[in-house]
Amino acid sequence: MSGLEVLRYVALGDSQTEGLGDGDEAAGLRGWADRLAEQLATHHSGTHYANLAVRGRTAGQVREGQLAPALELRPGLATVVAGMNDLLRPRFDADEVAGHLEAMYAALTARGARVATLTFPDLARITPLARPLGPRVGALNDRIRLAARRHGVTVVETSHHRVVTDPRLWSPDRLHAGPLGHERIAAAVAHALELPGSDDSWTRPLPGPSAAVPAGWRAAAGELRWAASFLGPWLARRMLGRSSGDGRSAKRPELLPVRLRGTSP
Repeated sequence: MSGLEVLRYVALGDSQTEGLGDGDEAAGLRGWADRLAEQLATHHSGTHYANLAVRGRTAGQVREGQLAPALELRPGLATVVAGMNDLLRPRFDADEVAGHLEAMYAALTARGARVATLTFPDLARITPLARPLGPRVGALNDRIRLAARRHGVTVVETSHHRVVTDPRLWSPDRLHAGPLGHERIAAAVAHALELPGSDDSWTRPLPGPSAAVPAGWRAAAGELRWAASFLGPWLARRMLGRSSGDGRSAKRPELLPVRLRGTSP
């Protein structure tokens, strides 16, 4: 894809696409989709961008709440990234989740949009407590690839590269990418879309040694601190039927011109 062909970019998804882990509520969230929009804008000053993603949404909720508004915006490019919130729930059905994703792929491509999506990394390489989720991740990734192939959707294969589980790419909650992680995701999508100036450098290891992985009781203590700080509150919300996205709406629901960082409003 030439960057000159992309004028209207719409992002659908959950917290990763909203940008959690890259910025904060006070200064504003950036995230990989914002970063990708900025890359598009460097090659076409007329690029307009909308981000419909809302944290906490399952794939079905993304389809229900974001697909129709996205279609109304008539995107030339759309990204659809959802399913992580489904993976974390006790009752997970890979076919059901993939069905929601495929319905979005089908609807968007039928309207002429080019669509890109991501596969998910092995969560056990990010936090050992997530090891039981490994088969779920593999099953969902397989179905994403099949559905994408049926509709000509570009798949960004983040799951194949070891760097994606480098702790330096992740925020402390281990559920969201940090700023460097969002930067790498944006670079991965740009490369998959063959944007001018993109390459496979996003797949390369980070310079310098990664933080040493603790062993023994230190590792156990670290996992317990993580569970108390992040996993516990998440489970409590699930038990109460609440979501981190309750009462929230899309941060950028309309197609607006992309202002490059460092430029005047």
